[in-house]
Amino acid sequence: MTTVTQLRKAALALPETEEGTHFGMVAFSVRGKGFASVTKDGEVQLQLGADEVESAVSAHPTGERISRNGTPIGFRVPLADIDGKDLNALVRAAWFARAPKRLAAALADADTGTTPGSDLPAGIGKPATRALLGAGLSTLAKVATRTEADLLALHGVGPKAVRILREELARTGRSLR
Repeated sequence: MTTVTQLRKAALALPETEEGTHFGMVAFSVRGKGFASVTKDGEVQLQLGADEVESAVSAHPTGERISRNGTPIGFRVPLADIDGKDLNALVRAAWFARAPKRLAAALADADTGTTPGSDLPAGIGKPATRALLGAGLSTLAKVATRTEADLLALHGVGPKAVRILREELARTGRSLR
């Protein structure tokens, strides 16, 4: 069982995601394109491609297709019927379906750790590296524009990663904001 708070955390961990409302529902968008929302009845609605919709329907029997003019445009499932891991995967898939190609490609590169020009220390670990790259923080100079609380709010960045980043910034004469 998941909550709106877990949905919010999963959605806001993705680059350039904004929270707002859409027809009175909590909604998340990337560059103005909605990709996830929660109905007043506690159902999460996700904008997905046709293949992802079919996979989601197969994996979650209480869910249903959302169609417009006979074309599948998304998937709806009660939040209470989906676990956190599946919700995170569906939110990411919905984000990728709606994000601009360059932004999606940048996150895909971050996921594989192949971002050219990144000077992040390897010691912070892969989850922290993915989180920072996904948030657009590909260099120590960009990391220095954030506070410790900002960094810890990113899913995958923990106290050890922040300590290593702080030490690396200090070595180069910089600090966190």
